[in-house]
Amino acid sequence: MKNIKIIVVFIGFILISGCEKVVDIDLNTMEPKLVIDAAIKWQKGTVGNVQTIKLSTTTSYYNNQIPTVSGATVFITDAANNVFNFVESNVAGSYVCSNFTPVLNRNYTLTVNSNGATYTATETLKSVPQIDRIEQINNAGFSGKDIEIKTFYTDNGGTNDYYLFKFKPSYTAIPLFFAQEDISYQGNQIFGLFRSDKLKPGQNFEVTLSGISKQYFNYMRILISIAGNSSGSPFQSPSATVRGNIINTTIDANYPLGYFSLSEQDYRNYIVN
Repeated sequence: MKNIKIIVVFIGFILISGCEKVVDIDLNTMEPKLVIDAAIKWQKGTVGNVQTIKLSTTTSYYNNQIPTVSGATVFITDAANNVFNFVESNVAGSYVCSNFTPVLNRNYTLTVNSNGATYTATETLKSVPQIDRIEQINNAGFSGKDIEIKTFYTDNGGTNDYYLFKFKPSYTAIPLFFAQEDISYQGNQIFGLFRSDKLKPGQNFEVTLSGISKQYFNYMRILISIAGNSSGSPFQSPSATVRGNIINTTIDANYPLGYFSLSEQDYRNYIVN
């Protein structure tokens, strides 16, 4: 019987030791792709003249550093032939414009020249209704332990509109997104819903509502679906490549990642009670 006990303990020691071994998996790597983060955001009640576009590249799974792209030429041209130049700041890969002029429902074209290639995309600046109010419900969900936050807004009813909610509770560094269309509530009041058992009284809960185009709505629906399947954020590395609206006019097959979007937005910082 003692021998059996010794053998069992010895096997357990081997199993525990085996769990501590670090295994590096040899993953297939692809040529780095340019990533263009070109989301123009115009907060209601502000001038919206300062905007930033960020350039980086994809990298290997084991690399903790995101490679930035310097030395590019970046500008946006609007339908009235105004040109807005984005100049690289002291932060590598970050290009800033200080005289951008946002005009609702106007078309804008992004141009990026980098490493001998030209990338372009055209989008429309979409409006957004203001946030009407925020309501909180305690003891929500099946367990009765969740706190529920509803953010209400009123659709204008005159057009087919698409919206993007960004929810940022203070307990996480990664925001959550929810894309919504007005097909079933034209002209009515509707809300975006967030529910979690991690929400606690006294925490900050940031809500941003943005007006977006139908194309960007479809793009975000795909990204959110992928992130939901992997319990992550739509701006983490997706399990599949999702092509945005930016094209490489030099070599079409070598398209970049990212999306050029323009949105009016409304923001609230709510204190959970």
